[in-house]
Amino acid sequence: MKIAVNGVHIHLRDCGVGEPTLVFLHYWGGSSRTWDEVVALLSDRHRCISLDHRGWGQSDAPAAGYGIADLANDAEGVISAMALRRFVLVGHSMGGKTAQLIASRRVPGLVGLVLIAPSPPTPTILSSEERDQMMHAYDTAESVAFVRDHILTASPLTESQKERVIQDSLRGGHAAKLGWIETAMREDLRTEARKIEVPTLVLSGDQDRVDPPARLRAELMPHIAGAELRTLAGLGHLSMLEAPDAVAQAIREFISGLPVLGSTDL
Repeated sequence: MKIAVNGVHIHLRDCGVGEPTLVFLHYWGGSSRTWDEVVALLSDRHRCISLDHRGWGQSDAPAAGYGIADLANDAEGVISAMALRRFVLVGHSMGGKTAQLIASRRVPGLVGLVLIAPSPPTPTILSSEERDQMMHAYDTAESVAFVRDHILTASPLTESQKERVIQDSLRGGHAAKLGWIETAMREDLRTEARKIEVPTLVLSGDQDRVDPPARLRAELMPHIAGAELRTLAGLGHLSMLEAPDAVAQAIREFISGLPVLGSTDL
């Protein structure tokens, strides 16, 4: 289904029942499909909503508007339109940075935050060579496959997962790809991150080459009071694809420890 927010139509997948609802935000290059395996493991006890950020998947791809605030405003619009009573944000990489901004706004109904290999709130500044490499990372199926196998993952994916990563990365709009590189990843959200009050779990693959645990310890953890960092052995940046069972289990355990949960949430 699609919901009109902020002048664009945001595509989302909605399945499962039970509170708190889980709202999933994907990485630069992904889509709502990034979460399929994790959602399949959690939707028996939780309503799961996974959305396509603007410019990705089946959402509209406007010519401009790809800052973190734009992505956050879209997600908040979806949350408001669906009148979610109690929900947990689950954000990965770019979606993780977006989730931090949403959580800093203390949106009504937000009871927890799960950040999976999140881009930290500190600015990421690329060299000209690194920028050029990122700009062409998703040009062809071959370039996506190289990035997928040598940068994004540390353990094997299934053939269907491999193809999904290629399709999603190639489908991204040019403005969406450029917007992350030129604007969103450079944004400094440290002041906003310090405003986060909900319980926060951070999951990081110990073989992550994009946002490794050491970077998260230095650039994320000091800014979110009470956040817990848990490393996942043998996994890279795409842990929700590499080991969906481990990711789903960590989310279940996190939810079970949230305060004031009713029996239907377990």
